Amino acid sequence: MAFDPSVGALRCSYCKATRAIEQQAQATPGERDFQQGVAQQRHQPAVAPQGRSFECQTCGARVTFADGNIAKDCDFCGSQQILEAQARQNPIQPESLVPFQVDRNAATAKFKDWLGSSWFRPGDLGNAADMDALAGVYIPFWSFDAWVQSQWRAEAGYHYYETQTVVENGQKKQKQVQKTRWQNAQGQRRDFYDDFLVVASKGLPQKIAEKLKTFDTNHLRPFDASYLAGWHAEEYAIDIEGAWQRASERIESEQKKRCRDDVPGDTQRGLQARHEYGEKSYKHILLPLWIASYRYNDKVYRFLVNGQTGEVQGEAPTSLFKVMLVIAIVILVIAGIIFALK
Repeated sequence: MAFDPSVGALRCSYCKATRAIEQQAQATPGERDFQQGVAQQRHQPAVAPQGRSFECQTCGARVTFADGNIAKDCDFCGSQQILEAQARQNPIQPESLVPFQVDRNAATAKFKDWLGSSWFRPGDLGNAADMDALAGVYIPFWSFDAWVQSQWRAEAGYHYYETQTVVENGQKKQKQVQKTRWQNAQGQRRDFYDDFLVVASKGLPQKIAEKLKTFDTNHLRPFDASYLAGWHAEEYAIDIEGAWQRASERIESEQKKRCRDDVPGDTQRGLQARHEYGEKSYKHILLPLWIASYRYNDKVYRFLVNGQTGEVQGEAPTSLFKVMLVIAIVILVIAGIIFALK
């Protein structure tokens, strides 16, 4: 049996019989103290995942096959340099996941639509992308909660206008000139970040993962290996401390934007902000993605479908011929307008 998103249960591929996955008593996975997670990562004995693990020698992704299958190509980069490896023993195991809700047929349809959605893409792109290469993978994420106390100081600028006499074309004119009066300003704010996601994958590029916006962690379910039946699951390659470093950088960038919005006046300069964190907690979770990697002109491109919501993200080449054709048409149009005006 394998987990079938269309019925939300295990289904036999031969007789089509289904079996529901029994839900554990804990309906909503709880948060765990961040410092306890760090201590567990450093000192607690590691636990190897069940199944066979394969590591890509090109991108470094390590994927576990719970059903005993073997890997032929890397789900993340399409490389055939796949070797069976000893499972990486991570001390923190997934405690919850979001099951797949988008099935293969729906994901493939989105892939086809996306390939043809831009005129600037090469005409033979559909032939280069292998629809059968679309793989359903549970991707490891860290989810963080934290309160952030921010204190800021800056110079707030207030515009005012003075009437000045200027000379234009040999004549004196009265003109309103903008001036700025600067005043010291300071303030503070307190914000809560809930389920701030950081991808722990090595195979999935960070810049693509951060574009995914529609995961709904309110639908997390307690981890059960039955959900992985028939699917691939990547082991986390970024530990909890490395993930928090990435999270804090993004959070502080967002906090600085919010502090900037708090500065009064018409303009500002010299903003400085200091941030302190409190009540940090985490969850280690698995989130579903359909992944296709394809090569075009010896370069790897990736396409993603959110396995929960159907959101699409991806990379695609641009046809240089089509770009040059548009530029040539624009030039001809401009030249024609200029000629007509003469």
